[in-house]
Amino acid sequence: MPSLTREEAGERGALLQVRSYYVDLDLTTEPDTFRSTTKIRFDAAEAGAETFMDVEPSVLHSITLNGRGLDLSALREGRFPLTALAAENEVVVVADMSYSHDCEGLHRYVDPADGATYIYSFVYVDNAPRVFACFDQPDLKAPYTFTLGVPEEWQVLGNSEAVRTGPGRWELTESPALATYLTALVAGPYASFRTEHRGTPLGLHCRASLADALKADVDEVFEVTGQCLDAYTEMFGVGHPFAKLDQVFVPEFSVLSLDHPGCVLLREQYLFSSAATDSERETRAVVLAHGISLLWLAGLVTNTWWNDLWLGQSLADYMAHRVTSEVTRFPGPPTTFAARRKGQAYLPDQRPSTHPVSIEGPDVRTVQLELDRISYFKGHSALRQLAAHVGDEALRAGLRIYFDRHAYSTATFADFTAAMSEAAGADLTGWAKVWLHSPNVNTLTPEITVADGRITAAAVRQSAPASHPVLRPHTMDIGLYHPDGSATVRVRVDGARTEVPELVGRRAPDFLLLNDGDLTYAKIEFDPVSLAALPRTLPRLTPLNRAMVWCALLLGVQDGRFPAADHLALVSAMIEGETELSILAEVLEQARDDVADRFLDPGERPAAMARVAAALRQRLARTDPADERLITLFRGLVDFTADTGELSGWLAGEGLPDGLVLDTDLSWRVRLRLAVLGGLDEAAVDEALAAGPGGTATQFAARCRAALPDPAAKRKAWQAILGDTGLSHYELWALAEGFWQPEQTALTEPYVERFFTELPAAARDRGDLVLDLLLRFLYPRYAAVPGTLAAAERMLAQEELPVTLRRRVPDHTDDLRRVVEARARGAAG
Repeated sequence: MPSLTREEAGERGALLQVRSYYVDLDLTTEPDTFRSTTKIRFDAAEAGAETFMDVEPSVLHSITLNGRGLDLSALREGRFPLTALAAENEVVVVADMSYSHDCEGLHRYVDPADGATYIYSFVYVDNAPRVFACFDQPDLKAPYTFTLGVPEEWQVLGNSEAVRTGPGRWELTESPALATYLTALVAGPYASFRTEHRGTPLGLHCRASLADALKADVDEVFEVTGQCLDAYTEMFGVGHPFAKLDQVFVPEFSVLSLDHPGCVLLREQYLFSSAATDSERETRAVVLAHGISLLWLAGLVTNTWWNDLWLGQSLADYMAHRVTSEVTRFPGPPTTFAARRKGQAYLPDQRPSTHPVSIEGPDVRTVQLELDRISYFKGHSALRQLAAHVGDEALRAGLRIYFDRHAYSTATFADFTAAMSEAAGADLTGWAKVWLHSPNVNTLTPEITVADGRITAAAVRQSAPASHPVLRPHTMDIGLYHPDGSATVRVRVDGARTEVPELVGRRAPDFLLLNDGDLTYAKIEFDPVSLAALPRTLPRLTPLNRAMVWCALLLGVQDGRFPAADHLALVSAMIEGETELSILAEVLEQARDDVADRFLDPGERPAAMARVAAALRQRLARTDPADERLITLFRGLVDFTADTGELSGWLAGEGLPDGLVLDTDLSWRVRLRLAVLGGLDEAAVDEALAAGPGGTATQFAARCRAALPDPAAKRKAWQAILGDTGLSHYELWALAEGFWQPEQTALTEPYVERFFTELPAAARDRGDLVLDLLLRFLYPRYAAVPGTLAAAERMLAQEELPVTLRRRVPDHTDDLRRVVEARARGAAG
């Protein structure tokens, strides 16, 4: 269907005022489709005018406008024209809609554990017309009433209270005015747990086969939920804006959460059926906090047009990390953000598709493709910088002004800026222009002159790439570290070079750290003295600063400024004494997936992997069985070891660290590594799956089969990935994730060219969201040779390439080009 443009939405929004939706869904029919009956009452500002309605049916049965039957053949690409409108109108649409299996509309899932069926809506951005007829744009908010026919044993959940009205009949009572993309429907034999917090009913739900996993964590999830509700009430000056809050863990979910008023959907990976570290529980708490904040940031005040969707997501990510660290038992989210998520913004911000945090897309699809880690994580960082720039009290006051003015309505980023400017007592439009309306990242470099052990001159040099030559103001701290102590100095950096007289006369530090405390968003460099002192100073830094430095070092590897081998040497040293769980987890993952597997010269990889593995064995040997770091260290060893005897022994229960239980997750991690190394065959994979079936095991088994170093296994996996459109997207991603392995580049080399020649045709059968994630795993990221870059360019030269490929493949190719160039630079040096 054509993507709705901002101009079209503006014209339709000016013409219409939607009064109400009444939607009846019959979910008792055949397994492929469901009956959808929609009644919309709306006013038109001009009698006799015309507009269009959005609907994407499998079969369209009837449309009546003000009692007049309309010609169904007028439907074109999901749009139906409505002509000769009256001042007050009622349109009724009866259609059969197709269930989705890739999170585009009403998703239907059959649990292999017990055969039970579960349904939930995924109408985010532009999928509502796959469930009910509507005017699908965020400013046309209206109240909704849903009625549903379902099997008798099911329950129904949604934005508002669900009432059973008869055998197999439910009603979701009229909701507050909502945007189409914020409507929620959940139906099935979900297991439920309920409580109340300060008068607000709370519910937690999951499929019945996972009820034990949720039951074990109900108290913790309800506790975090209540803590977040209280914190946001205090922060925003408005209590929880909806009558109740259900949180539902749903299967085959393509995103981390969808944050509908009254009914937040969450990915099932946050139900821990195996042992989970506090780092993983912290991540779940952040995801919960993110979704809860959007009850205010999207539900209470909705963006007028999709281009401002980033604002709610940026604010939600900032608030989630902040509030979780302030009011729950998890103090580490800012450290985790600095170690991992912030780096996930720096990299795309330097790609060809970089864009401002704010999105100016002309249509819905463009906005959807640009709502990425720049929007979330750079936006989060910019808002953290805003708090440092104006002060926390001004930020809090600005948010309260914003919610007070626009509650239960819509607003724009200009409205947000106006509220913040009023609270700060200064016009922030200039600040917003360079921070939120311009792309890419600055680099900050210290310039220090020392004489007789004292700083005699100090400055910070700021640079920007020639493609985006924007310099930004930075409010930040500079850390000065000595063997006997440390100090920080708050400075404001602006322009190409900023003198820092506050440092002059101070004792010359062993180590100088720009952006101490991680207040701003910029790449930082180290002066030669500090770089030399880094190995001995890094362990003494605060966890937040250690995380920030590790992020800077990874960026240095990606830029070819810091050798991959040196990075892994620091990792080996870090393993000995690092106490922060999130840093251990993130740095070990980056060291393996980014540095060892990609940027390190392949000839150096086995020895470097062995050194890291040896360090992990030594740390594990002295780790107390009750230490929560035990699982993270063991996972790291599984990833780095190449000893198939060691891996096989663990599966047999031999040689495991004291206190470690090889549960489902850990067992399959070991099998995956064995499969990659040729220590496991397909029969062993099938045997393990038969012995312990389940969703996690099924996905791991698919990954193992694709990872086998066998031509027949690769051929079978490739055919399934590109040709089997009946695969669930979880199985599709598992196969793609297992296919390429750095130990198997010779075996998979023939598939590099095939990726670029065969993917365009296969992509036409995939939705944007599924294809976007598939590309992340299936792009031949280990084939770091000029020939791969040339093959990518040949594919991109094709006409009529699917939009997602046209946009994402250049990004993945740019990432690969960085690897090729860094390896070449290392070989030359």
